[in-house]
Amino acid sequence: MNNKINSVLIPQINKLPEKKESGNVRSSNDTKQAEFEELLRNRVKESGPSEDIQISKHAVKRLEERNLSIDSGEYLKLKEGMKKLQNKGGKESLIITNNAAYIVDVNKNKIVTAIDKASMSDNVFTNIDSTVFMM
Repeated sequence: MNNKINSVLIPQINKLPEKKESGNVRSSNDTKQAEFEELLRNRVKESGPSEDIQISKHAVKRLEERNLSIDSGEYLKLKEGMKKLQNKGGKESLIITNNAAYIVDVNKNKIVTAIDKASMSDNVFTNIDSTVFMM
């Protein structure tokens, strides 16, 4: 009588059924994760370094002392020059425009110092690895 009760009420289970749905969910989550990671990598690559040019405290002081201003035209020249230097592997570089010369840290996208046009001929520029003329 015991055997009948056991076989009717509690079936003998040798193996749990496989859960096919959970495997699909896991696969779907893995796919979504991979897609997200790829999208994130692409966005980081696209954005690259900060687009805005930073100006060091020293450069601000030099701009004020030498009565130099960076208008929109000058800014665009600096930005374009910075991109050219980044593409060529410049690090500590010199950008020369019609108005001034700028020592820049290309990796940080930062103007380190500025020299007015009248003072350019009196200066020796050292520790720079590249120069770009943006006239």
